[in-house]
Amino acid sequence: MATNPYAVLDQPQVLQYLFHPRRDVPGKSVSDKEYFIPVDQNIEIGATFHLADPSFSNILFFHGNGEIVSDYDDLGPVFNQQGINFIVVDYRGYGKSSGSPTVSSMLLDCHKILDFVIKELKNRAFTGSLTVMGRSLGSASALELAANRQDSIDRLVIESGFAHAAPLLKTLGLDPGKIGFQETQGFGNANKIQHWHKPLLIIHAQFDHIIDFSQGHDLYNLCPCADKNLLMIPGANHNDIFIKGFDQYMYSLKMFLT
Repeated sequence: MATNPYAVLDQPQVLQYLFHPRRDVPGKSVSDKEYFIPVDQNIEIGATFHLADPSFSNILFFHGNGEIVSDYDDLGPVFNQQGINFIVVDYRGYGKSSGSPTVSSMLLDCHKILDFVIKELKNRAFTGSLTVMGRSLGSASALELAANRQDSIDRLVIESGFAHAAPLLKTLGLDPGKIGFQETQGFGNANKIQHWHKPLLIIHAQFDHIIDFSQGHDLYNLCPCADKNLLMIPGANHNDIFIKGFDQYMYSLKMFLT
């Protein structure tokens, strides 16, 4: 029987720091933009498809550890106005999703999510390119797909992502040594990005207090692709990167997708 490569990260004392699941508003009605993606027996992941035009570029977005899909309800139309179809997905236990989050399930689920999104876009005759984008913790899902599903993806965007897990664990309040963690047992982001050879955009805040800017820089340097860009948002931190860098952020993203 194969061993779980993420077993160390799946320990309860680690998961309580890595994941901060929130439920959506109780009783909130389901809109026609919402989907429930089956990923395991009796487990579904909530997603919202902000689709505006079949010819637009498409982004599949994996959010950060303290966010949920509905946090992006107001941003979906903003992306649409920029000529981008924006699909945001949750993790197990987040929003309206069932189950409980673990690292191993997150990195398995993202494959089934990608398959579902590709099929749905095809069924709707949405012909634009497909970009996978991950923010913060979501960079792990995005890089898992980048390393293993390159033929299914046109572009990759990493926002506030991390190359190495140990510094992130320390920032979150964990001692890697005490939980028996070694980088070879981590998410493997630094290794996974070395398999990506298509266009890459990395966006990172200058003063990110959760995931240091150097981590984004490391991902940029490790990626072997020829078409890559590193966008630093001046004066911003982990949580206000979009607000402080809105114009630069959206312009760079739009140009990247063109």
